[in-house]
Amino acid sequence: MRAFVLTEYGGADRAQLIEVSRPHPAPASVLVRVHAAGLNPVDYKTRDGALKVVQRYTLPVVMGNELAGVVEACGEGVTGFLPGDRVFARMPKDAMGALADYAVVPEKFLAKMPETVDFVTAAGVPLAGLTALQALRDELGVTQGTRIFIPGGAGGVGTFAIQIARWLGAEVTTTASPRGRALVEDLGADRVIDYTTERFETLLRDMDGAFDLLGAETLMKTFGVVKRGGKVVSIAGMPEPETARKDLGRGPILTALFWLISYRLRAEARKHAVSYRYLFMHPSGRELAELAALIDAGTIKPVIDRVFPFDAVSEAFAYLESGRAKGKVVVQLVEP
Repeated sequence: MRAFVLTEYGGADRAQLIEVSRPHPAPASVLVRVHAAGLNPVDYKTRDGALKVVQRYTLPVVMGNELAGVVEACGEGVTGFLPGDRVFARMPKDAMGALADYAVVPEKFLAKMPETVDFVTAAGVPLAGLTALQALRDELGVTQGTRIFIPGGAGGVGTFAIQIARWLGAEVTTTASPRGRALVEDLGADRVIDYTTERFETLLRDMDGAFDLLGAETLMKTFGVVKRGGKVVSIAGMPEPETARKDLGRGPILTALFWLISYRLRAEARKHAVSYRYLFMHPSGRELAELAALIDAGTIKPVIDRVFPFDAVSEAFAYLESGRAKGKVVVQLVEP
């Protein structure tokens, strides 16, 4: 079968589309014929070796963190799925494997696809959708009337975050370029700040919380627009000690490292009397089923920017890395 394989950490030339042996489903796992796979920044960061301190893979390894496809076969003990089921999943963090004709997925990470969308659309949901859901509902506790700031709302996670925040009852403020304004307004943003001409840090005050998608100086400035006692959750800043303990299940060495590298961010948060949390999302078939129901109900509309054929997967990575995507970038392995 075809697979996009990382042979060594480094630049774009370190991953190649090659032929490999087809896998077999392990107990409590399902073999999926992959129809489409979504791409995310974590993919090229993994390829480049930027995440080795968090997850170091035994190379070579098949890349890809989310997929949609059809159940081909079930391993021993699988009870919730049958061959022929249309499914989607966020792959295990320690395995990846979505960018291949066939992938083995633990049953607990799998859910049946929304009935109202195709494989390409479903493939763009798992990682970004789960990230937004877990950040907003579980970490930030967004409920009716929450005033939430989501900088960078036109990207892959942002497009889900705006819609999920609105579903939870929040009043949503985001930033976007003139090119992205119509998109985020269509998704439900109550207020859009044009980051090319306006400075959000001078326009916003006393937000209940923020979900940072951009990191760097945007994150540093975000602390100042959240009210005292509020919380900032980021997926683009530096991991902090709770990340090591709660999200990664790691011990004191990584906890201490994350304490050190996040010190400046945590100090800035303390200055403004807000808390800071870096989130590594976790795969969950149960929560994916929730997202599927929201999509079928029309509450969430996945946004797909571009679709690339599997033989152009390297070009898909390059496009994602350019930062121009509005919504998700998806690789299609099986023609409809």
